[in-house]
Amino acid sequence: MRKTLFGLIFLYGVVFGAEDRVFECTKIFQDRKSELLVELERIDEEKQALQALKTATEELLKKKKTALEIQEDRVNQKLAEVKEREANIEAMLQKNEQVLEELKTLKMSKLAQTYSKMKASAAANILSNMDESEAVSILRELKPKTVGQILAKMDPKKASKLTTLLAK
Repeated sequence: MRKTLFGLIFLYGVVFGAEDRVFECTKIFQDRKSELLVELERIDEEKQALQALKTATEELLKKKKTALEIQEDRVNQKLAEVKEREANIEAMLQKNEQVLEELKTLKMSKLAQTYSKMKASAAANILSNMDESEAVSILRELKPKTVGQILAKMDPKKASKLTTLLAK
């Protein structure tokens, strides 16, 4: 009986002690549940903030992309204009070179006419003192007979050099 009584007391202590522990555990779980709900709410707020930031960033990126495309179009238009102007300038430059060449030919032709009307000795003296390339240019415009008469009146060394240049 003692054993039984002792067992009953032990059982009573275990049951009531366990009940206190169960109450304590329930309280701890409820406190922890509140903390977890607060934490869950904070995480949800952060998630919403991140979503808003993501949306704002995407909108900003779209605006920047659109602005960049517009600017790229402008640059391409300017580049096309520059290329067109460059082509026009190139065409004008070629035309100017052609006109310049025609003027040189006309000038040389008139100069050659002047030398062809001069006496051979006077033309020989002038051409002897002139730059060789210019003298050759003038001689090329003259008739072969006139060139022969002028070269005959020149210093033989100078005439030889001009003849060599004429042959090239």
